[in-house]
Amino acid sequence: MQNLFSYPLKLEDMSSAVQKYTLKANSEELKYITKIMQVPAVKKFTAEINVKLRKKEHYVDVVGFVNAEVEQVSVISLEKFIKTYHTDFKIKYDTKMTVAEVNDIDFNINDEVPDVLENEQIDLAAIAMEQLALILEDFPRQEGEEFKFESEFDEETTLAANPFAVLKNLKK
Repeated sequence: MQNLFSYPLKLEDMSSAVQKYTLKANSEELKYITKIMQVPAVKKFTAEINVKLRKKEHYVDVVGFVNAEVEQVSVISLEKFIKTYHTDFKIKYDTKMTVAEVNDIDFNINDEVPDVLENEQIDLAAIAMEQLALILEDFPRQEGEEFKFESEFDEETTLAANPFAVLKNLKK
């Protein structure tokens, strides 16, 4: 599938001053994002992203937020509904480290391990879509909907169908 929503940024184009980027998906890009997110529709997708290169530390800081309106299907009522999502994010990339070096690091679960800057570039649109994917609900439901289970059997029928109850009656 061709990537229709992409905003690559090369390391050589980054600066020690904060660079601000605004991404807004058009109708074709929204269709592409919909396929990637595997939802009925993404109605709106915007992101504000700030990028800063810390050359001495070999880091790139990517900070921003994503806003999206996503059409989903409720797992309870099976009705479509639109939910607004907002997420803030902060990612640190190491410009010198390789994937192999990251795998060799012994780190604690609470340690902040930077991401690897592959091919000396990052894709701001891919970062923004990933942030949305991380907060999408696995089992979406409309606000106020609750799952209520009602058995089609009463307690006596359930007990009578219990295989251990049948075994108990055989002993007699």
